[in-house]
Amino acid sequence: MAMKIRLARGGSKKRPHYAVVAADSRMARDGRFIEKLGTYNPLLAKDDERRVSLDMERVQYWLSQGAQPTDRVSRFLEAAGVAPKKERANMKKAVPGKKAQERAEEKAAKAAEAAAEE
Repeated sequence: MAMKIRLARGGSKKRPHYAVVAADSRMARDGRFIEKLGTYNPLLAKDDERRVSLDMERVQYWLSQGAQPTDRVSRFLEAAGVAPKKERANMKKAVPGKKAQERAEEKAAKAAEAAAEE
């Protein structure tokens, strides 16, 4: 059975509250789970200690049993010092495309020419 440590959403519309659960990866996100390991409340301030609360003893147990944490849960574990920090891919989505870069280079060249003529 492939186990995951993941978030299960609760709360009302626009007021999310998550439970950190150990669940079979084939189950639905908010569906059946085996054990509740903690909570995550994204509405609280980032420095609030109640924002993320985990039962570290049980998390360690599930990790030793081969459960794989999701990306968000692994970030919580990294912040708690339980898991080593992972390298994540920076997809460079904010970098302009080739055509836009060419237009920017042309514009810079024209600006340089105009500055040289003055």
